[in-house]
Amino acid sequence: MPRTEQAGLTPRQVQNFINNGFVKIENAFSIRLAKQCRDELWADIGLSPDQPDNWTRPVVRVGSKASPPFIEAANAPPLHRAYDQLVGEGRWLAPRGLGTFPIRFPSAESPGDDGWHVDMSFGTTDPDFMEWRANVKSSGRALLMLFLFSDVGPDDAPTRIRKGSHAAIARELLPYGEAGASLRQLASENWASTKDCEVELATGAAGSVYLCHPFLVHAAQPHRGKRPRFMAQPPLLPRGEFDPALPPSPVQIAIRQACGLTL
Repeated sequence: MPRTEQAGLTPRQVQNFINNGFVKIENAFSIRLAKQCRDELWADIGLSPDQPDNWTRPVVRVGSKASPPFIEAANAPPLHRAYDQLVGEGRWLAPRGLGTFPIRFPSAESPGDDGWHVDMSFGTTDPDFMEWRANVKSSGRALLMLFLFSDVGPDDAPTRIRKGSHAAIARELLPYGEAGASLRQLASENWASTKDCEVELATGAAGSVYLCHPFLVHAAQPHRGKRPRFMAQPPLLPRGEFDPALPPSPVQIAIRQACGLTL
């Protein structure tokens, strides 16, 4: 039976998000809308789906998109319901667009950006991105999101996800307090605390969305398929700092459980 717009995530899906650090929502937005967005991105990069001889680079990036199709995709009703369930009703800002877009093409050349990492949440005006920061409260970021605008199979450069890695990162961030840690500090041991995590591939049909915990360790990979992969990896922004007077959201519960704190 198709999920209605109001049904939202099941309790099991929410618990899997807490345990694993992500949940996949299929058919979050329509195939028609995905194609509209792809067509705009093709025009932006000056390439064509019918001229593969011109696909000479392994990855081409588009910074952000705020045209109506992208705003519609980011605010699809199933996603709004899931944002409420994972972050808390009224605790997030409706996206006004999407970005960034690492568009990956079939290539034998290394993309050069396929290392494991966590997306940082604040301090992003520093010209040295290794000094960008995150703290245990995840100030500045409510979720990491992966929007699939094309079908993505195992060979189509799906994002690699280390299941459960968000818990290890929460424990690493705890001693740094409000000031948080820089990407340089977190990456100093090459993400050793998460190296034994099971790896999941973010595959799916166009219109699928992965909603991920902000601390989830993930990585790109080379494209070994035949058709370009179109994906956006925006944050969901919080409305403000987590309010201890409110019931903890699943994002917060995952952090507190990992750190052995009272729920």
